[in-house]
Amino acid sequence: MKIILRFIRKYGPKLLYMILFLALWQGLVMVFKIKTFIIPSPIKTLSHIFVPEIASKYHWFKHIRATATEILLSFGITAVTGVFLAILITWSRFLRNLITPIIILMNSIPKIALAPLFLIWFGYGILPNVLIAILIAFFPVVINTVTGLNSVEDDLLDLVRYLHATKLQLFLKIRIPNSLPYIFSGLKISATLCVVGAIVGEFIASDKGLGYLLRDAQAFIDAPTMFASLIVISSMGLLFFSLISLLERTIMPWQLDKQEKSR
Repeated sequence: MKIILRFIRKYGPKLLYMILFLALWQGLVMVFKIKTFIIPSPIKTLSHIFVPEIASKYHWFKHIRATATEILLSFGITAVTGVFLAILITWSRFLRNLITPIIILMNSIPKIALAPLFLIWFGYGILPNVLIAILIAFFPVVINTVTGLNSVEDDLLDLVRYLHATKLQLFLKIRIPNSLPYIFSGLKISATLCVVGAIVGEFIASDKGLGYLLRDAQAFIDAPTMFASLIVISSMGLLFFSLISLLERTIMPWQLDKQEKSR
C-alpha cells in the first residue's frame, strides 16, 4: 500500500497534467473545428501509434530502432570522449592550450551545415547521423567535467599534496569523485542533445529513422504522423534522460539525500 501511495504522490500530478493537456487539446480541436492537416486531434494522432491497422503502415519499430541505435552510439562515444578530453585539459596546461581552441572551433560551426558534407563523404546510413549527434552533444560533457575537476577546494588540494599524493592519485581519489555531479549534469544535457542530433542527421542523410519519417510525413502534409513522430521522439528523449538520472541516483545516492534535505 505504501508503494502505491508513494507512486501516486510522485507520478500522480504528472499523469494528471498530461490528461488535462490531452483533454484541452482535444477540446480546442473540436470546438474550433481545426482541420486535421493543421492540428490533428490527440485521438487521431495517438491512433497512428497504437492502432495496429494504422500503425503498421509506418513501420514504427524499424524507425525507432534506427534512431535509438544512433542515439545510444553517439551518447556512448560522447560520454567517453568528453570525459577523456576534460581530464586531458585539466591534467596539463599544454594540452589545455592545444585542445580548448579546437573544441571551441568545432562547437562554433553550425552542425546543420556539416550534414551535407557528411552525406557526400559517408553516404546514407548511420555514420553521418552519429557524427552529427556527437558534434552537437559533446561540448556540455567537456565543459561540465572540466568545471567539476577544477572545483576542488584549495585546502583539500593542499592537504593531499602535503601527504605527498601523486598527480594520478589526486585525480583518482579527489578530482574525479568530486566532479561526478558535474559529469552527470553534462551527461543529462548530452542525452537530450544526442536525440536532437540524431533527428537532424536523419533529416539530411538517412532513409530510415524517426527524423526520416517526420520529413516524409511533412512532404505529404500528413500532420497526424508528424505529431505522432514528435511524441515518440519526445518520449525517447524523456526516457533516456530518466535512465541517466536513475544511473546518477544509483552511483551517487548521497547526492539524492542532499537534494531531498534542501527541499
